[in-house]
Amino acid sequence: MKDTADLTATNSDKVTSFTELAQLADYSLLDNLTPDPQASNNGVDHNPRQVFSGHYVPVNPTPLAEPEYIAHSPSLFSELGFADELATNSDFSRLFSGDMSHLPTSMRSMGWATGYALSIYGTEYTQQCPFRTGNGYGDGRAISVLELVSQGKRWEMQLKGAGRTPYCRGGDGRAVLRSSVREFLAQEHMAALGIETSRSLSLFVSKTEKVDRPWYYEGSRSHDPEIMVSNPVAISTRVAPSFLRVGQLELFARRARKNEHDNAQQELQDIVQHLIAREYSEQIDTNLPLSEQILQLAVAFRERLISLIADWLRVGFCQGNFNSDNCAAGGYTLDYGPFGFCELFEAGFQPWTGGGQHFSFLNQPMAAEQNFNMFYLSLEPLLQDDPQALDKLKAIRADFTPIMRQKLESMWAEKLGLAQYDSDLVVGLLQLMVESAADFNMLFRELSHVPQYISSLTGCFYYALSEEKQNKWQQWLDKWREHINAPKYAEQISNQMKRVNPKYTWREWLVVPAYQQAAAGDYRLINELQQVLTNPYDEQTKMIEDKFYQLRPNELLNVGGVNHYSCSS
Repeated sequence: MKDTADLTATNSDKVTSFTELAQLADYSLLDNLTPDPQASNNGVDHNPRQVFSGHYVPVNPTPLAEPEYIAHSPSLFSELGFADELATNSDFSRLFSGDMSHLPTSMRSMGWATGYALSIYGTEYTQQCPFRTGNGYGDGRAISVLELVSQGKRWEMQLKGAGRTPYCRGGDGRAVLRSSVREFLAQEHMAALGIETSRSLSLFVSKTEKVDRPWYYEGSRSHDPEIMVSNPVAISTRVAPSFLRVGQLELFARRARKNEHDNAQQELQDIVQHLIAREYSEQIDTNLPLSEQILQLAVAFRERLISLIADWLRVGFCQGNFNSDNCAAGGYTLDYGPFGFCELFEAGFQPWTGGGQHFSFLNQPMAAEQNFNMFYLSLEPLLQDDPQALDKLKAIRADFTPIMRQKLESMWAEKLGLAQYDSDLVVGLLQLMVESAADFNMLFRELSHVPQYISSLTGCFYYALSEEKQNKWQQWLDKWREHINAPKYAEQISNQMKRVNPKYTWREWLVVPAYQQAAAGDYRLINELQQVLTNPYDEQTKMIEDKFYQLRPNELLNVGGVNHYSCSS
């Protein structure tokens, strides 16, 4: 593995050609982990099958038919040291629309997919695997095609919707334009919000290839999709330091516990050490004994995961399906299928029709704890010969709840400009928001102006407030302003609050027209949303405010595909 620090200076100039891009390639996962010994030699491995061992399967993506460029992320390109014109380079377009047939010798000619286990809220499952063993569960349509080091950082690039892999479970391996637009925009929005996340590199659509997916009639209020809709096929490329998941560690830990094959324990150790090298090399000294590295890993991941959940709640984000396989072991947001942002505030907000209350908005801290427990259980087999280290690991697990509570209290205090958490103020506010049908992000943004009267907040409610509720709000405002000493510190507190309470956040009803227009070949609204959502804390223009800083129209409050949606993508 290349020393990332040594490459900072050499990549100071913008990468303008595919040849220059190819020179950055460095495949630490392929070079340090074990391939499936039963994999094909040519990457033609697209039918569902059991994968019994190995960390990855070499597999070729299926190129889009007649691909067309839609968008790329200028901010990520800048971080990578890429010139914007690279996005429309023909060789770049071929690779990131799924064609690996043209790559230079410095790049690997096959992609790779990984297997992982599934736990739902701390319960192990194999039923989703077609073989009922767990050996067929993994990246069914996500194929990594490149790992590189640029600007002193390591990145992995993965095509979402790149076709079938051995883990496809009978699916077609494709992603539709609708979900690809959502993922492309959401990842960059989350990054701009200051939340750890996978990133969006590029978005391509096929001009001719389509697939059918269940969806809703226009204006339907059905909970479940009612019809099959033909959708353009697309590939979005997501980028992260790695795509290692809690579910991957869990898979190898399950095998190690059962001693399923001769190398099971070693494969678990190898992937844990690779996780440390890829995601925690700046925090963990790899010269330490392995047991000490594992303990430091548990502490570091616990801090990242707890901070991530606090950030999700801060901006109203609900992941919707926070299983162990959707929990990145690097502690960032990974899955953008069933996600949504809370508009009309409800503690049990859950936009995905296939999810449950256990994954709803304010239940996410508990879901995270269940995933951390699976992470903890996955590390246990490596410490069986060290009882003292096992006891320390258990103590790290036991501290999750109090640390999470402390982090959440700090988050709520920060959103309200409080020097310290005040339960009466915070709980009282959240109760009022529910009673009054308040918009989550809009209400906190308007509070960031430290208003004196309830009349300043009336635009944040979906229904007119009764006189009784207005009086309750005014009493709360008076109490809060007194608590923060508003007359003296209003401007200072306002500036602080605006840095954590975004003005522009994801509103599904504004994104729907973007992917609908894109299906007709019009990408202008995607580009406009990209600009707005990547500057979420800025006031922006009056025209932008009038268009994008609005309550959802009442007629869209319960509409399928807007208010709630299937994860079919």
